Amino acid sequence: MSQLITAVDVIRAKRDGQPLSKEQIEWIIDAYTQGEVGDEQFAALNMAIFLNGMDRREIVDWTKAMIASGITMDFSGLSKVTTDKHSTGGVGDKISLPLGPLVASFGVAVPMLSGRGLGHTGGTLDKLEAIKGFNVDVSDKKMLEILEGPGVIIAAAGGELAPADKKIYALRDITATVDCVPLIASSIMSKKIAAGASSLVLDVKVGSGAFMKDLAAARELVGTMVDLGNDAGVTTRALITDMNTPLGLKIGNALEIEETLEILAGGGPRDVVELTCAFAREMLEMSGIPDADVERALADGRAMDRWRDMVRAQGGDPDAPLHKAPHTQDVTADRDGYVAQLDALALGVGSWRLGAGRARKEDPVQATAGITIHAPLGAQVKKGQKILTMHTETPERFSSALESILPGITISAEKPAERTLIHDRIA
Repeated sequence: MSQLITAVDVIRAKRDGQPLSKEQIEWIIDAYTQGEVGDEQFAALNMAIFLNGMDRREIVDWTKAMIASGITMDFSGLSKVTTDKHSTGGVGDKISLPLGPLVASFGVAVPMLSGRGLGHTGGTLDKLEAIKGFNVDVSDKKMLEILEGPGVIIAAAGGELAPADKKIYALRDITATVDCVPLIASSIMSKKIAAGASSLVLDVKVGSGAFMKDLAAARELVGTMVDLGNDAGVTTRALITDMNTPLGLKIGNALEIEETLEILAGGGPRDVVELTCAFAREMLEMSGIPDADVERALADGRAMDRWRDMVRAQGGDPDAPLHKAPHTQDVTADRDGYVAQLDALALGVGSWRLGAGRARKEDPVQATAGITIHAPLGAQVKKGQKILTMHTETPERFSSALESILPGITISAEKPAERTLIHDRIA
């Protein structure tokens, strides 16, 4: 039947609000991945999907077709059960870093295939590369060895994993079709299902610093992704978590590694610890270990031991000191009161302007750039007291960063309401 399908027919069908058949979806994704359908035609299809949507069957078929465009990881030969976690991205979101070793300390294998930062959201791989010698590019054979040993690996996804998604996402990024639930859900889940873990917990951020700004839209996206995972045989759950203000007290690559080490040493900011433990409990319960005392595993050093083993296994030196930025500048309170707003997007963009992020995927990042928060949301401050410190290797960036940061800070006479970290749980 495929010889009867043309790109124009598929575009016209979706333009007119018709559901695409399984054969149409399989044909056009394969043809686009192979270069037989041009960017201009697939861009038109993306826009038609953006405007007219997809039903559940279409989304399932679209996701399966993207998975079929590449290889699927196979961990069935491991002696351990596998579990994974994915975040939609945020500011100061270093949850995966302490989470992987924490879950692995209970004898579960955690293969985390992560990405780099783009725009105001940080990338897990960029953070890990702030560690001397750490290698994020790991062969499949080495990955299996590490999972049998330390039990946790955080590495780059190979280009063979859902290659259709990489090509489609790049096109969505330049055609204003990123913000589309069917395309977001299939993009994330095609990679995660192909990554091969037995279970998956999703961290869908909502708020100013997140991709999803609205709780209702986040619930729609989460429901679709959970259904896709479960339909594919991957036990999937999700937590919708807050991203109106940054997570933790440090934003930026080396700075977030510093904070990760604090958490693995039994300390660290309450919000990061709370979310790390919440996700660990979900992952362990899905792996057949209910009622795990994850707080104790952080406090007694077991999780830190797995972290150090992982760093060594991936070529890093866990004892090497992290580099510090040569230039810093403080931002202080302009009045007495409470920190009523510390906007995640404003601080995320500020950190990016300091050099911690990239505008294009090929851009370099400064490992040491970022922001340290001294007075988090709800803190009482006096005029002149430090609220945060900016870090960079290029001090000419300070003024541009301030243009973003200052409008995101509000000092009020009244203490703000307590932050709700977890808005919803969907299984």
